[in-house]
Amino acid sequence: MRAFEKLEPRDVFYYFEEICRIPHGSGNLQQISDYLVSFAEEHHLAHCRDEYGNVIMVKEASEGYEDHAPVMLQGHMDMVAVKKPDCDIDMKTEGLRIQVDGDRVYAEGTSLGGDDGIAVAYGLALMAGNYKHPKIELVITAEEETGMDGARGIDLSGCQSRKLINLDSEEEGVFLAGCAGGARVNYNALLTPVMQKGTVYRVTVDGLLGGHSGAEIDKERGNAICILGRAMKELEEAGLSIALCNIDGGLADNAIPRQAEAVFLVTGYKGNGEEKDILEKVVEKLEEGLATEYRKKDPGVRLQTEILDTEERMALSEEDSRRLVNLICMLPYGVQAMSSSMKGLVETSLNPGVISLKQGQLHVGISVRSSVDSAKQGLFDRLSALAQLAGVEMEITGNYPGFSYKEDSPLCSKMSEVYENMYGRRPEVMAIHAGLELGFFAGKIKGLDCISMGPDMKNIHTTEEELSVSSVKRVWKYLLQLLEEM
Repeated sequence: MRAFEKLEPRDVFYYFEEICRIPHGSGNLQQISDYLVSFAEEHHLAHCRDEYGNVIMVKEASEGYEDHAPVMLQGHMDMVAVKKPDCDIDMKTEGLRIQVDGDRVYAEGTSLGGDDGIAVAYGLALMAGNYKHPKIELVITAEEETGMDGARGIDLSGCQSRKLINLDSEEEGVFLAGCAGGARVNYNALLTPVMQKGTVYRVTVDGLLGGHSGAEIDKERGNAICILGRAMKELEEAGLSIALCNIDGGLADNAIPRQAEAVFLVTGYKGNGEEKDILEKVVEKLEEGLATEYRKKDPGVRLQTEILDTEERMALSEEDSRRLVNLICMLPYGVQAMSSSMKGLVETSLNPGVISLKQGQLHVGISVRSSVDSAKQGLFDRLSALAQLAGVEMEITGNYPGFSYKEDSPLCSKMSEVYENMYGRRPEVMAIHAGLELGFFAGKIKGLDCISMGPDMKNIHTTEEELSVSSVKRVWKYLLQLLEEM
């Protein structure tokens, strides 16, 4: 017996279960891509697969809808494949152990891949069924979770649709009508450490909340890398001669760093008193100030200092150390501009998310986001100027476009009208300060009108991920009604 056999809508959950049986974590998509091609062939659908693994299939309009404008439906085939430490599933070769608990669908010991397997299931159920709809162009992209490479490379020149419904959202009744574009800015430099004498100290910043650099950037939480830069600068201003040995902070450019630390030599003190006392007083005073600054936003912020030893160590020169401390202290962070079209929406921001200094090799990773291309370019220019002042090399990687919220979107108006008629209330229309594949699509198809929607999901990208059965059913009914009325 199939795990989802009794769930409604039956055809949607049939295909979702088929997808769950196929390993399809990012970077491991050959089987799922082959399955989609086989599906298109079995149902005699015009289709193609490109070098990136993207699959496009086309279903002609149902009877009476031949003169209606075509519609594109879109989702991605890859999932974030994570498992609990004690789970014995090989997610590269085995399917998921799917479970049903009331209204909740989940996978035992692993992520579920509802993001975005349910979008693919909706699309396949529509392509295989007998429903009323205009011509459908179903686009299923590859490698969305690891950089949107499928959407970046896909050729849409053969597509006719100028309306796109993306099915990659996780909250029913919320329509996403805009998203930020972004990129990663990397600073790199190879500096020359030399053997030096002095007392070795460590300063650590921790206790911060962190969060997603798009979703939580407006909460003004502390950034451990930026706070570390302040601490090191204040130590220099207090008269300590510093030679940096190592720096480490953050986990990813798109995550607000919760922890950062610097190991350094104090090679001299230009003042009165003991260097250890001065260092501890500076750090203690800064911690008190930060406690006031972040008392509501990030109340757990903490600075700690400790002596490691007194010995010779490889460390940067005082001049290079001063230049690097200035760079870290000057790194811009946080919201740079708010949207003038949608109240409360962040338009432009950036986040220094990763820093590393080991054996003289410096790396800083910064996430840049904006829904306005010129504003994003403005941040690139500022960061380039800072790199030149600091004498480090800068590169931009993973540049992806956003699309701005359109107050006069005909697609959004129609979708809202149908939703209100079905459920007696208006949907929430919003934009997000994070990336969606829609930015690439909007850049490839002139005049494209696009909206993202989906059923309720929780804890995506984690082993606690779950999908609401009743929400899947409601969104399916809504999608069918929408296509019938478009």
